[in-house]
Amino acid sequence: MKKSWWILLLLSIAIMLPFVIPYLTFNPAGSRIEISSRTLQYPALVGHILLAMLAMLAGFLQFHRGIRQKNPALHARLGKTYVYAVFLSGGLALIVASYEPDFGRTLSFLFLDALWLITTAMGFRSAMKRDWKAHKQWMIRSFAMTLTAVSARALVPFLFLLYLLLHRFALPEGRMEMIEEVLNNNIWAAIVVNFILVEWFILRPRREQPLL
Repeated sequence: MKKSWWILLLLSIAIMLPFVIPYLTFNPAGSRIEISSRTLQYPALVGHILLAMLAMLAGFLQFHRGIRQKNPALHARLGKTYVYAVFLSGGLALIVASYEPDFGRTLSFLFLDALWLITTAMGFRSAMKRDWKAHKQWMIRSFAMTLTAVSARALVPFLFLLYLLLHRFALPEGRMEMIEEVLNNNIWAAIVVNFILVEWFILRPRREQPLL
């Protein structure tokens, strides 16, 4: 298997684990975002996060060349696990987004959720039609949306730097305002970056298009 697969897998786990671990205690006091409803918002948030993590891991295994070529039955089961996890997590994301007080962040979550669900549905539909070329392309797009959560966090330091560059290394509204501005826009930035990268990966000319 390519080194890039292992590097991306390990980096994704390393980036996401610190954000996932606080929710494994199922204690709302450990939430990284403000909780206004412990009966609906918090359970939906925990379910969304854990299912998204499952989707990420199942997605990586789907693109493992050895599994895909030597054990197609396992590849199919992993694919179904991925699709179910995305649909369930995406549905719970709608509940979580309804509690987000910032309209811009709510819009970014809803836009990402729509892309996530649509690309996954298209990947599943093409598999049912046995259109394997389209299936491959749509699942790559879907997985790019799955990894948006990783990209959004990885881009934060670069967005801080960009903010400082645009303001000539001054903080006109203070450090907290800079942090808020970056965290309100990192999802949008990740969507754009992942979209550009995945379309370049799919559309670039080559003789053979390996997966990750």
